[in-house]
Amino acid sequence: MNQKVLKENNYDLICVGGGIMSATLALMLKLIDPEIKIIIFEKLREVSKESSGAWNNAGTGHSALCELNYTPENSDGSIDISKAIEIFSQFETSKQFWAYLVGQKLIKDPQNFIHSVPHHSWVQGEDNIQFLKKRFEALSQTSLFEEMKFSENPNKLKEWIPLIAQGRENEKMAATRMEIGTEVNFEELTQQYFKVLEEQFDVPVLRNTDVLDVDPDETLEWTVEAQNLDSGKVTYYDAEHVFIGAGGGALPLLQKVEIEEKDGYGGFPVDGQWLVCKNREIIEQHWAKVYSKAGPDAPPMSTPHLDTRYINGKKELLFGPFAGFTTKFLKEGSKMDLPKSINKENIPSMWGVFWHNLPLTKYLMKQVTMDHSDRMEDLRVFIKDARPEDWELKVAGKRVQIIKKDEEQGGILEFGTDVVHSKDGTITALLGASPGASVAVSIMLKVINIAFPGRIKSKEWQEKLSKMIPLWDKKIEENIPEFKEVQANSSEKLELDVLH
Repeated sequence: MNQKVLKENNYDLICVGGGIMSATLALMLKLIDPEIKIIIFEKLREVSKESSGAWNNAGTGHSALCELNYTPENSDGSIDISKAIEIFSQFETSKQFWAYLVGQKLIKDPQNFIHSVPHHSWVQGEDNIQFLKKRFEALSQTSLFEEMKFSENPNKLKEWIPLIAQGRENEKMAATRMEIGTEVNFEELTQQYFKVLEEQFDVPVLRNTDVLDVDPDETLEWTVEAQNLDSGKVTYYDAEHVFIGAGGGALPLLQKVEIEEKDGYGGFPVDGQWLVCKNREIIEQHWAKVYSKAGPDAPPMSTPHLDTRYINGKKELLFGPFAGFTTKFLKEGSKMDLPKSINKENIPSMWGVFWHNLPLTKYLMKQVTMDHSDRMEDLRVFIKDARPEDWELKVAGKRVQIIKKDEEQGGILEFGTDVVHSKDGTITALLGASPGASVAVSIMLKVINIAFPGRIKSKEWQEKLSKMIPLWDKKIEENIPEFKEVQANSSEKLELDVLH
């Protein structure tokens, strides 16, 4: 970095990336302390168009109501529900924050970004039914999932999921149902965040601006080198804290940062695709999120689901996701993203993941070679009489799965979200994918804890956080009466209604 160029601006926090994560962090901090000076950079001409884009994610308010991969079966046959409780709690934290924004009239109409859509898990075959039954019994014993319903009755399933149950009266299948499920348009929500940040808090959001490097400077702050992609002009910015929340673009930038904590991290990019229904009559027959079990050797992110969506004000129906191999880390990225990310620090991790995940590689190769008729066959597992002319393929976003060092295997592939940070917490970066956007508020609370450990312990910050997110520092399973009251308030503010 050319230190001779004048550094023109100084900030408390620089956020890299114009998606749900940067927007959530910036808005939370501005609500806590309006004097915090923040600037945000986005490489594209518009915010929320990569991972936060409506067509680029599942839109599911991930809350473990239907995602079977959050409740694995132990070797003794019992069901581990700890991850489900964690994800459920984190999504409820997001709902508390959204409800606060609506209550403060910072967001005018919650129906623009969130709808009530029941969540279902659906399985076929005796072994899977027994698994689902055990899962239902384990979850419904807790106060968090006590409203879950289970049925093997064909008539009840036809009532819940008519498109799927049709023509299967004599087949062995079962489903669970949670009516508090939601469908979330994270693109719309992110845009509303940015509107508040720019119009009410005067936060600069520099679009069409690429962050080239992040370096420590002589004043123990960070210097960010940013280039306007129209003019080519390079400008330098100083900040006490830097947050890198650029989706798939976070890893290449993090690798340039001079902190040892980044070493060993790599990325495994996966392409996403959906089958989108074109027939309005079929779309109107389905009102649900229906998740099933992933196939053999399929990664958790490839769990098949048939989803009601609300995009650009219209009800839609999507099936997928279908996976494919890509070398791009972003939809608008470069084919050289993956090759350029490989270095001497992460080669052992990358090789370890490849060697220990050969079935996953085989699965992806199979997905890459699929044509429309192959994808329709997968859809017919859900909708028996699905016709190819009613569905078209739409390319979704990229997901860069985390690869990290592992003592035994060299490297392991993770499917969650990691906050990588310097020892002093002045630089934080977000790596990983699902359930990402759904639990953004909880992740950003973690980032605030790391970046501002002293200030978050102050009485002023804690009081403001408690107004915004009543249960931000409590385990909801240990505070059920208070949680139920807060949950009801969130549902009322967000205009969530279990009735169709």
